[in-house]
Amino acid sequence: MLVNTWQHLRERVPGAERGAVDWVVENLGQSRFYPIFSVLFGMSLVLFLDSAAARTGRPRLVLLRRLAVLGVLGLLHQTVNPGEVLLPYAIFGALVLLPASFLPRRGVLLLGIVVTVWGVREGGGVILIPGLFLLGMAMMEYGPPRWPVGPVFVAGTALAVVLGYLWVRATAGDRTFYFRGLYPTAGLAAATAYCTGLLLLLRTRARGPLLAVLAPLGRMALTNYLTSTLVILAALPLLAADPTRITVVALTVTVLAAQVFLSRAWLRGHRYGPLEWGWRCLTWLERVPNRRIGSRT
Repeated sequence: MLVNTWQHLRERVPGAERGAVDWVVENLGQSRFYPIFSVLFGMSLVLFLDSAAARTGRPRLVLLRRLAVLGVLGLLHQTVNPGEVLLPYAIFGALVLLPASFLPRRGVLLLGIVVTVWGVREGGGVILIPGLFLLGMAMMEYGPPRWPVGPVFVAGTALAVVLGYLWVRATAGDRTFYFRGLYPTAGLAAATAYCTGLLLLLRTRARGPLLAVLAPLGRMALTNYLTSTLVILAALPLLAADPTRITVVALTVTVLAAQVFLSRAWLRGHRYGPLEWGWRCLTWLERVPNRRIGSRT
């Protein structure tokens, strides 16, 4: 939400002077979250195919239909949010993940590493998505153990700090340690640190409060993502009038707080969010029950 709001504003006022908020988002947020979503999307494909296989003899056909619905949503979203992720996810899902589901898990892992390294070498961006899809798929197939989370967090954090520092130096004119893949590598390192850091927090007493906030957002991720775009577009005139960008942060916090509240309220009476439910119905070409038993909402 923070990165998306900031990106919309930068496109509307491209020549505005950069401040502290711009620096923080660009170096700690930009290119740090879509890799996480991409890996999770690859993991979700394995879960979906396993679930679909229990219901039908043609699970990949159902998956293709699911991706087609996502592509239509992405195409509609593109009209108000150029560069959004749903359409590329649907396309890469059909072209990369679906064929990869026929490969052995070792092949998926090796292909994911090769494609990701190639994407980093080419400068990152949308071309990183296929490789990260494959790595997420392989991660789900292998089921890595719990013990590396701490060491990976330390290594990811250290690498993110070093590479982030080099990127800041490079953008300031010092090209001594610059290479084409510097920024996407820094982004991947930070994404790794964010994920493993969250996993470590979920092993502490913070687990309950964190899940109370994050689980409803995650279960209604599609609904929250698309509706947040409408809020951002409506707030753009106000955001553009604030040179400090503090309103970007304030809008993000306000919208996320509202979405947590509304998601929790909705899920008390429903199994799926509104758009998640529609997506599921179109995927299976049937009306899927959504209201919880005993619910009056």
